[in-house]
Amino acid sequence: MTIQRPLPLGGTTLETVTGADIIADRLRMSGATHAFGIPGGEVLALVDALGRAGIRFELARHENAAGFMAEGLWHVTGALPVLVATLGPGVSNAVTAVAHAQQDRVPLIFITGCVDQALAESYTHQVFDHQALLRPIVKASFRAAPGTEALVIDKAIAIARAGRPGPVHIDLPIAVAEGRNERVIMPTAAAMAPSIPADLERARAMLAGARKPLVLAGLDLVNEGAADALDHFLGRTGAALLTTYKGKGLIREDDPRVVGGVGLSPKADALVRPLIEAADLIVLAGYDPIEMRQGWRHPWPADKPVIDIVAQALPHGMHQATLLLEGHVGLTLERLGAGLQPAATWPGGEPAKVRAALRTAFAAPAAWGPHAVFETLRRAAPPKTVATADSGAHRILLSQIWSCDGPRRLLQSTGLCTMGCALPLAIGAALGSACPTLCFVGDAGLDMVLGELSTLRDLGLPVVVVVLVDESLGLIALKQKQMGLARAGVDFGGTDFAAVGRAMGGHGVAIADRETLAREAQEAFARPGFSLLACRIDAAAYEGAF
Repeated sequence: MTIQRPLPLGGTTLETVTGADIIADRLRMSGATHAFGIPGGEVLALVDALGRAGIRFELARHENAAGFMAEGLWHVTGALPVLVATLGPGVSNAVTAVAHAQQDRVPLIFITGCVDQALAESYTHQVFDHQALLRPIVKASFRAAPGTEALVIDKAIAIARAGRPGPVHIDLPIAVAEGRNERVIMPTAAAMAPSIPADLERARAMLAGARKPLVLAGLDLVNEGAADALDHFLGRTGAALLTTYKGKGLIREDDPRVVGGVGLSPKADALVRPLIEAADLIVLAGYDPIEMRQGWRHPWPADKPVIDIVAQALPHGMHQATLLLEGHVGLTLERLGAGLQPAATWPGGEPAKVRAALRTAFAAPAAWGPHAVFETLRRAAPPKTVATADSGAHRILLSQIWSCDGPRRLLQSTGLCTMGCALPLAIGAALGSACPTLCFVGDAGLDMVLGELSTLRDLGLPVVVVVLVDESLGLIALKQKQMGLARAGVDFGGTDFAAVGRAMGGHGVAIADRETLAREAQEAFARPGFSLLACRIDAAAYEGAF
């Protein structure tokens, strides 16, 4: 219920609402459609206000998973990702999802309930300094005060979206959420106009003289939705294209200009290195080195001509560049390409040779194993399928085999590389998209988030969950072996995932051959509820695979 009260000067009246209503309204006006989390007494006023504002609150089984669900939805719809947690353990449970949002450039708005300051001075149950905990992993942290609700939420959203996106935290005291104030009648903060570097002449000259140009495209271009600008730039320059794993699908990967994805597989990187050495110009197009592993430290000599086009220049020390251009990457590529005349490039055909070598290196053997799982499901998956991948050995191999027919079609944690993300990412993506959704996860990763299968059930989402069952932490076991260390802490007992899937309200089946997988996959993509396909593999199949 709202209250009308007269202004002191008479005539007009303003509606008074709760602080939580003001925040919820601003979230809705800024593009939020859902919020995810687990309610507690300190956020009940906010959850109630979100519903009145038309924002659906979705219950997860763990705050960490809720953060990934918010991200999955953002990837497919662009909706502002919102995570809500109660004080104390609600906040601490969410830390991994928030750290992931920082490292994987997600504009997550994280709102936490807290007790009022006066109470916190003498009441210690579940009370700790949320802001002190979160400040190292967020772009900003605010504590709302009476009358500042609209200002704080607008600042938070603007900061979260600016430059390279990232998480922003708001601590919302109970008295502020439940207290009444005048509804703020004002537009949301206008988005800043995208900027581009003023002087592009040196970059144009470098491009005009290049006969072996190579583009490495990454996360900034994905977040800008600038795939068309990249396509045009490649056409004007004749450049070959490498992408980071997050950049997969910026150009359809069946396009011959796309050499492949790089950054995590030593096998793939070794095949690509001669192409980097042969290039007479490298253009980093929204390349964010946070995705890359140690092999991508100083990947070219200091005298290699490199144009680095970034949304936000950050000191990282991972590579050097001849010319740094900071601003909107897509618009910068458009301006650069507009002044160029297409020319013949790569006369020796090196990009096509490396492209073929990559596909040969990661082709599936005849025997059953992870290669066969990914190849079979790639054939079975309908066009525009959104796939998610958890961290582990399977992700490295999958990211080389899986061909994306558009951006944001393979969602994964590349900056933080955290386990337990694939299932909740798939839930969020399926919630916001009519596209088929496919989740790849190892057995250890699924064990971490089994409770979210019930979230999947309750939401009635037709996600196909594929679990690679080898009863080990395969990637860590490989590293132990490479280091000559004793095998320890990487083996665990088997879970009957097919039975778990059925018990949680879905279809569950154990699979150990291509024919069964092909048949079950076809049926799963047509099924209204979720399916869990437990594919038994031998962890030894990963040795030498990537």
